[in-house]
Amino acid sequence: MKFLDQAKVYVRSGDGGAGCISFRREKYVALGGPDGGDGGKGGDVIVECVNGLNTLIDYRFKQHFKAETGMHGMGRNRNGRKGKDVVLRVPVGTQILDEDNETIIADMTEEGQTYTLAKGGNGGFGNTHFKSATNQAPRHANPGLEGEEAYIWLRLKLIADAGLVGLPNAGKSTFLSSVSSAKPKVADYPFTTLHPNLGVVGIDTREFVVADIPGLIEGAHEGLGIGDRFLGHVERCRVLLHLVDATQEDYLDAYRVIRGELEAYDEGLGEKDEIVALTKVDSLTEEDIAEKVSAFEAAYGIRPHAISAVAKTNMDTILRALLEKIDSENTREQLADQEPAPWRP
Repeated sequence: MKFLDQAKVYVRSGDGGAGCISFRREKYVALGGPDGGDGGKGGDVIVECVNGLNTLIDYRFKQHFKAETGMHGMGRNRNGRKGKDVVLRVPVGTQILDEDNETIIADMTEEGQTYTLAKGGNGGFGNTHFKSATNQAPRHANPGLEGEEAYIWLRLKLIADAGLVGLPNAGKSTFLSSVSSAKPKVADYPFTTLHPNLGVVGIDTREFVVADIPGLIEGAHEGLGIGDRFLGHVERCRVLLHLVDATQEDYLDAYRVIRGELEAYDEGLGEKDEIVALTKVDSLTEEDIAEKVSAFEAAYGIRPHAISAVAKTNMDTILRALLEKIDSENTREQLADQEPAPWRP
């Protein structure tokens, strides 16, 4: 299944059915009268958040969704039935945006969550509705109201507990494949990862979800390389794991580049909790590792972890550090939700 995280679709709810003009005319029935039924309501366009999806590929080849028109009213006081709804099923974490691709209409973050995107038009009244003591034979009925239509954008932001960031070939996909059952493509050339991957990581009988996104380069916020369009998939993460290739000469500058891109993205990524790890240390000697760790700490005031996903060096340590950060952030959010509202007279 191909990965697609953005799609533009056209939606239109159903028109309401028209009311009916009808009169009761039966043999041997002395008193007749109007008996036209009401039209049925048009179908709605509904977005539903479901489990089991992690891409918007279903909306690549079908972009037009129209709900059914309500059935017209009929004689003998028979009302038309409601038009069938159209349900757009989307993955957890999908945002619905207006045609300008900026205004957020709804944020689908929980399984089972629904949002009525376009309401169907109401059905028209039949002539039975208009009868009165002074108008016993009304000869008019209402047409149904038109439905609503709109162009919308669907944008997927994967929901994960931890996100992997770094330059291309920093070891992000190798890390994910080492700690989970995910099978991202791994190769020794830049931009091996072309779309985000998710993996479930287990440590100490606990589990959490890790997201791996394509690598960033300097100027990604200006569109260089693959750009920063995939950074939206780590916006919802509790913590970022910043991987730096310890075997490259300018590993100190590599950290600066990615930090600059995170801050330029300007969606709060620069303020997120972060853990830094020097990767591929299985290719270095103990002296080189100690020297690089000390140099990094002296340059940025952060002591990085030294790990190797291939040799499994310090992998449990880094996973426990991630889990601790995730638990800390969850606790902070729970306390924030429990704070009483300020008293007002």
